[in-house]
Amino acid sequence: MKNFLVKTLANAGALAVATWILKDITLTGHNKAHEVLTLILVALVFGVVNWLVKPIVKVLSFPLFILTLGLITLVVNALMLLLTSWLADKLSLSFHVEGFWTAVLGGLIISIVSWALHVVLPDDE
Repeated sequence: MKNFLVKTLANAGALAVATWILKDITLTGHNKAHEVLTLILVALVFGVVNWLVKPIVKVLSFPLFILTLGLITLVVNALMLLLTSWLADKLSLSFHVEGFWTAVLGGLIISIVSWALHVVLPDDE
Protein backbone atom coordinates (compact mmCIF):
# COMPACT_ATOMS: atom_id res chain seq x y z
CA MET A 1 0.00 0.00 0.00
CA LYS A 2 2.84 2.38 0.87
CA ASN A 3 4.51 1.66 -2.47
CA PHE A 4 1.24 2.43 -4.29
CA LEU A 5 0.95 5.79 -2.49
CA VAL A 6 4.56 6.68 -3.24
CA LYS A 7 4.13 5.87 -6.95
CA THR A 8 0.87 7.84 -7.13
CA LEU A 9 2.46 10.87 -5.44
CA ALA A 10 5.48 10.63 -7.75
CA ASN A 11 3.18 10.46 -10.79
CA ALA A 12 1.17 13.42 -9.48
CA GLY A 13 4.35 15.44 -8.96
CA ALA A 14 5.64 14.54 -12.40
CA LEU A 15 2.32 15.43 -14.03
CA ALA A 16 2.31 18.74 -12.14
CA VAL A 17 5.77 19.59 -13.45
CA ALA A 18 4.72 18.71 -17.00
CA THR A 19 1.62 20.94 -16.76
CA TRP A 20 3.78 23.72 -15.34
CA ILE A 21 6.44 23.51 -18.09
CA LEU A 22 4.30 22.79 -21.16
CA LYS A 23 1.45 25.14 -22.01
CA ASP A 24 -0.31 22.50 -24.12
CA ILE A 25 -0.77 20.16 -21.17
CA THR A 26 -3.56 21.70 -19.14
CA LEU A 27 -5.06 20.96 -15.77
CA THR A 28 -7.85 23.25 -14.61
CA GLY A 29 -10.06 23.50 -11.59
CA HIS A 30 -12.32 25.84 -9.67
CA ASN A 31 -9.66 26.38 -6.99
CA LYS A 32 -6.31 24.96 -5.88
CA ALA A 33 -7.89 22.17 -3.82
CA HIS A 34 -9.94 21.04 -6.85
CA GLU A 35 -6.80 21.15 -9.03
CA VAL A 36 -4.86 19.02 -6.51
CA LEU A 37 -7.69 16.48 -6.32
CA THR A 38 -7.89 16.37 -10.12
CA LEU A 39 -4.12 15.94 -10.32
CA ILE A 40 -4.22 12.99 -7.91
CA LEU A 41 -7.10 11.38 -9.81
CA VAL A 42 -5.25 11.84 -13.12
CA ALA A 43 -2.14 10.34 -11.51
CA LEU A 44 -4.23 7.31 -10.53
CA VAL A 45 -5.54 6.98 -14.09
CA PHE A 46 -1.98 7.38 -15.42
CA GLY A 47 -0.77 4.68 -13.02
CA VAL A 48 -3.49 2.28 -14.12
CA VAL A 49 -2.74 2.94 -17.79
CA ASN A 50 0.97 2.33 -17.21
CA TRP A 51 0.25 -0.81 -15.18
CA LEU A 52 -2.34 -2.33 -17.50
CA VAL A 53 -1.81 -1.08 -21.06
CA LYS A 54 1.90 -0.21 -21.28
CA PRO A 55 3.22 -3.79 -20.83
CA ILE A 56 0.94 -5.03 -23.62
CA VAL A 57 2.09 -2.25 -25.95
CA LYS A 58 5.74 -2.95 -25.09
CA VAL A 59 5.38 -6.65 -25.88
CA LEU A 60 3.62 -5.97 -29.16
CA SER A 61 6.22 -3.40 -30.20
CA PHE A 62 9.27 -5.37 -29.04
CA PRO A 63 10.82 -5.55 -32.54
CA LEU A 64 10.65 -1.74 -32.71
CA PHE A 65 12.45 -1.49 -29.37
CA ILE A 66 15.31 -3.51 -30.84
CA LEU A 67 15.26 -1.70 -34.18
CA THR A 68 15.29 1.80 -32.62
CA LEU A 69 17.60 0.85 -29.72
CA GLY A 70 14.88 1.79 -27.24
CA LEU A 71 13.98 5.19 -28.64
CA ILE A 72 10.45 3.93 -29.31
CA THR A 73 10.01 4.26 -25.54
CA LEU A 74 9.42 7.97 -26.11
CA VAL A 75 6.55 7.18 -28.46
CA VAL A 76 5.08 4.57 -26.09
CA ASN A 77 5.22 7.05 -23.19
CA ALA A 78 3.56 9.69 -25.36
CA LEU A 79 0.79 7.27 -26.31
CA MET A 80 0.22 6.42 -22.63
CA LEU A 81 -0.04 10.13 -21.83
CA LEU A 82 -2.50 10.67 -24.70
CA LEU A 83 -4.55 7.68 -23.52
CA THR A 84 -4.57 9.16 -20.00
CA SER A 85 -5.79 12.47 -21.44
CA TRP A 86 -8.56 10.69 -23.35
CA LEU A 87 -9.62 8.70 -20.28
CA ALA A 88 -9.54 11.84 -18.14
CA ASP A 89 -11.91 13.47 -20.62
CA LYS A 90 -14.25 10.45 -20.44
CA LEU A 91 -14.12 10.63 -16.61
CA SER A 92 -14.82 14.40 -16.68
CA LEU A 93 -11.41 15.26 -15.24
CA SER A 94 -10.07 18.59 -16.47
CA PHE A 95 -6.75 17.30 -17.82
CA HIS A 96 -5.84 17.59 -21.50
CA VAL A 97 -2.78 16.97 -23.66
CA GLU A 98 -2.86 18.85 -26.96
CA GLY A 99 -1.06 16.97 -29.74
CA PHE A 100 1.40 14.15 -30.20
CA TRP A 101 4.63 16.16 -29.94
CA THR A 102 3.45 17.77 -26.74
CA ALA A 103 2.79 14.25 -25.44
CA VAL A 104 6.31 13.16 -26.44
CA LEU A 105 7.86 16.09 -24.56
CA GLY A 106 5.45 15.60 -21.65
CA GLY A 107 6.26 11.89 -21.49
CA LEU A 108 9.97 12.71 -21.37
CA ILE A 109 9.47 15.27 -18.60
CA ILE A 110 7.22 12.91 -16.62
CA SER A 111 9.75 10.06 -16.96
CA ILE A 112 12.64 12.18 -15.71
CA VAL A 113 10.72 13.80 -12.84
CA SER A 114 9.09 10.57 -11.66
CA TRP A 115 12.47 8.81 -11.75
CA ALA A 116 13.98 11.59 -9.62
CA LEU A 117 11.06 11.47 -7.19
CA HIS A 118 11.31 7.68 -6.89
CA VAL A 119 14.98 8.11 -5.96
CA VAL A 120 14.11 10.67 -3.25
CA LEU A 121 10.83 9.27 -1.87
CA PRO A 122 10.83 6.23 0.44
CA ASP A 123 9.90 2.87 -1.06
CA ASP A 124 9.09 -0.61 0.26
CA GLU A 125 11.90 -2.19 -1.74
